[in-house]
Amino acid sequence: MAGFSLPAIVVNFKCYLEATGRKALELARVCEKVSREFNVTVAVAPQFTDLKAVTKETSIPVFSQHVDPIKPGSHTGHILVEAVKEVGVVGSLINHSERRVSDEAIKAAVERLRETGLTSIVCADTPETCRRLASFNPDIIAIEPPELIGTGIPVSKAKPEVVTGAVEAVKLVNPSIPVLCGAGISVGGDVAAALKLGTKGVLLASGVVKAREPYKVLADMAKSLVGALG
Repeated sequence: MAGFSLPAIVVNFKCYLEATGRKALELARVCEKVSREFNVTVAVAPQFTDLKAVTKETSIPVFSQHVDPIKPGSHTGHILVEAVKEVGVVGSLINHSERRVSDEAIKAAVERLRETGLTSIVCADTPETCRRLASFNPDIIAIEPPELIGTGIPVSKAKPEVVTGAVEAVKLVNPSIPVLCGAGISVGGDVAAALKLGTKGVLLASGVVKAREPYKVLADMAKSLVGALG
């Protein structure tokens, strides 16, 4: 299991059948191949049932899609931070637009991840939300306008002011928190545009997971990331 570093491409597997069970491991291996070939960080966020297989069978950073801000104990059905750490993840997404939680829960989850030495990626939908959540000092914030998620219309091009606004909003609260860009990222040019707007990488899903040729799409993104870095 590799450590996580920026800039990065983070691929969220969501609950797509194209990234479930055996196919989750196959896609993770594609991500691993691209990471090695282009010497870039490619991380994945599989479903909970696939975390162990992906962490054990690949060397790329793996994130949980969610954790609950609970302590070990009688919490049936919750996702315990210590449990995902045990299988080898490096961190977790928090507050994705498809798994929204309260500010109180976000703050507590960030603290629980920090306690266990894991990385928190907190998702936000607007620059104002980014500013508010930055006060909880997560490791990373990902700006993702929900109306563009899964559309193939990249926020980095359709609404660049949202991305730059998020970067500036976070910087005002804590300049040490890097920002990722998500929503509609589907080609290499989207990644390059995101980096030029001040982000440290991208968080995406369907652009890779549902692609006919995931390797080809991801390789294009990796090339663009390397090119954007000069």
